[in-house]
Amino acid sequence: MTVGPLSARMATLCDEIVARVGPEVAGQVEHVRERLAEPLRIAIAGRLKAGKSTLVNALIGRRVAPTAAGECTRVVTRFRYGTADRVDVVCRDGERRSLPLGDDGMLPQRLGVPAGRVAYLDVSLTSEKLRGLTVVDTPGLASTDTGLSARAAAELGEAGHRPDTTAPFDAAIDADSASEVAAAEAVAYVFTQAVRADDVQALEAFRSASARLASSPINALGVFGKVDTLVGGAADPWPVAGPLAEQQAALLARTVSEVIPVVGLLAETGEAGRLTAADCAALRQLTTIPVDQLRVLLASVDLFRTRPAPVEPARRERLLELLDLYGIGFCLAQLAADPSLGSGELVRRLVQASGFPRLQRTLEQTLRWRADAIKAGWALARLERIAGHTGDLRDRETLRAATERLLREPAYHRLRLLEVAQRVATGAVPLPVAWERELTRLATSDDARWILRLPHAGPDELAAAAVEAAGRWRVYAVAGAAPAQSRVAQVAHRGFHLLAQAIRAQAAGGEAAPETRVRTQPTQPGDDETRVRTQAAQPGSDDETRVQTEAGR
Repeated sequence: MTVGPLSARMATLCDEIVARVGPEVAGQVEHVRERLAEPLRIAIAGRLKAGKSTLVNALIGRRVAPTAAGECTRVVTRFRYGTADRVDVVCRDGERRSLPLGDDGMLPQRLGVPAGRVAYLDVSLTSEKLRGLTVVDTPGLASTDTGLSARAAAELGEAGHRPDTTAPFDAAIDADSASEVAAAEAVAYVFTQAVRADDVQALEAFRSASARLASSPINALGVFGKVDTLVGGAADPWPVAGPLAEQQAALLARTVSEVIPVVGLLAETGEAGRLTAADCAALRQLTTIPVDQLRVLLASVDLFRTRPAPVEPARRERLLELLDLYGIGFCLAQLAADPSLGSGELVRRLVQASGFPRLQRTLEQTLRWRADAIKAGWALARLERIAGHTGDLRDRETLRAATERLLREPAYHRLRLLEVAQRVATGAVPLPVAWERELTRLATSDDARWILRLPHAGPDELAAAAVEAAGRWRVYAVAGAAPAQSRVAQVAHRGFHLLAQAIRAQAAGGEAAPETRVRTQPTQPGDDETRVRTQAAQPGSDDETRVQTEAGR
């Protein structure tokens, strides 16, 4: 992964600090420096049997994470890019033991080390999808009466921790594993069907343990998994899944940025290339069954297994494992409509039907695209935390002076914007909805046209709009805002002034204004229809138009 300018400058700062502090603090700062060179790290969290490992396999593009209960599912597993496939069991005492992948290409069922000794699994894979993203598969979240241990809280550096605080970690997960999860810069939380009260509490607890910028709606996503189980047999779940996901998003508006419905099994099967030519041939055979008989066959899993059919039971069992009834019914409908459909095109349509492309695009837009600022912000938070916990006064002052000096640089105002936007997004500092949206756009993008909602404006109009926005936030800061809101408004005020300066500098240099980015969101996978809608969004008025392109099903 290419290190961005903010992360590169932060790495230089770490090098400068290391040369001026004691050995203990230097070691902690060097760890921060090393992390800056790594890809963005996203943790996949959720309750037991929510479909986390299935989603991980789809993201990786290989079926390597076990989906059935076993030793591996009880520990945190970090998947990252490597030049060769390798599994290391990292023990709590620092020892590393290497294990081979199983004959099926999956993680071994047995770790060869008592579970109490294991901190996490470090898995290197040759998957190209891991070059820019490290995926952390977490154990199933425990019930809400499970407390995060005091030792875990101490290692995470959480001030004011109470031993009975609700925790999102399984009761058997030790502090080292908890620390590995907490080191992620972003989180995707997997739900199934209704959002329960303990899901919300678990997400709140995850926020308290995770990196500062990763634990807000700005960098947290909800994934509504297993939507094919919403309806019976091979029926289409999407008419139910879409509205339900919107309801979940409303419930979790202060915790995740959005909730994306996904059929995880179809995503894993398609992305990991599990559907073979023999499987496709078996599906073609099933299309020869009369429609009324086929309807009965697809009514339930038991009927699909036991009713007479031109496909042997073992192959039917495999199709259920790969596709379940909805996926089988979808494939049969596609093949019946186009008997000449090739296997590759069928798999492509299968992935579209899973809803996974929308999740991929969202990750690209909200996580990878912001990776430089997210990682730099994570590093800044860690340096501030180190400064707050070191007992050496000289080292503390060195750290604080260095970070304050960095934040005075115009480019690094983005980190302050991210910080205040996070506070607003979580509800810690209330703002009117339109103001909150404008602040989020400013903090999470460098695209002036998108931030200002002027998709066709030239540099002069953009610069004037940025100055006008800065003035609005300045007035809000000094007239009528509460102290916390005033601090947020002052940060936004400077951010818009810097944006105006950047627009003018770009124009003076003969460069075009930033390209307009249009966010694409599939509401229902599998169709090419596009909808355009407008929404009023400008603070203080109803006149601004927001154009959002959504790929419909």
